[in-house]
Amino acid sequence: MPAIKKFQVAFDCREPERVARFWCEVLGYVAPPPPDGFATWEEFNGTLPPEKRDAWFACSDPSGVGPRLYFQRVPEDRTVKNRVHLDVRVGTGLVGAERLAALEAECARLVALGATHVQTLYADGENESCIPMRDIEGNEFCID
Repeated sequence: MPAIKKFQVAFDCREPERVARFWCEVLGYVAPPPPDGFATWEEFNGTLPPEKRDAWFACSDPSGVGPRLYFQRVPEDRTVKNRVHLDVRVGTGLVGAERLAALEAECARLVALGATHVQTLYADGENESCIPMRDIEGNEFCID
């Protein structure tokens, strides 16, 4: 049996630190401390050549269980639908009205952080409810 491998999820974006801090709030992740010898990330970035400043940022699950998220600056905006997206699991084990209430409460919290509510997909007898959303740069994700 092959060993389970650790992985990180990489995001292409315009503003890596801003998007990373959004996802920290969504998932309860934490940003890493600045590199040794620097009091802040801003101080560290100030030592880099202009083209490398604010080029990336990362965050991780403080428990060490979830994958690391890595955000890298790219010059272009997102133009097509994501081929991969995150499902933020807030309704696991819940069904019906109880599940929908948990999803709607999380949707309201994330909209306050800058996310966009795309639509609410209601339970249909085969699938439970879920809420497709977009993060602060338009990347799709779902509250599930």
